[in-house]
Amino acid sequence: MLMKEKKIIIAIDGYSSCGKSTMAKELARKLNYRYLDSGAMYRAVTLYCLEHQIKVENSTDVIEALPFIRVDFVIIDGVNTTFLNEKNVEEKIRSLKVSQSVSEIARIPEVRVKMVEIQRSLGEEKGIVMDGR
Repeated sequence: MLMKEKKIIIAIDGYSSCGKSTMAKELARKLNYRYLDSGAMYRAVTLYCLEHQIKVENSTDVIEALPFIRVDFVIIDGVNTTFLNEKNVEEKIRSLKVSQSVSEIARIPEVRVKMVEIQRSLGEEKGIVMDGR
């Protein structure tokens, strides 16, 4: 009788530039697990705000937008890809404009709570490597 492979959640944390993303991506690839990049999640929220003319420094408006934001990760041709409201935004979230604004978004406690909710939701099906702080 074949045993069904039991999948788990793996979370990798550490200091900036210590190699956690590199390790997490490779581990996910080898295990055939999904890879969750928490930094990309904050970038996706930032992109949503920029595209909807929500000032990132206005936490009240950002918080009001949170129910309309869905972030997911899909492997496309072996590459982890970030989706925002079912649209591939992997390239857009790496733009200079997003990079310059993401720290404002990440500072908002309600955004962090929402990102943790999404992470837990994605982790429910197991088979995921989570990278981030």
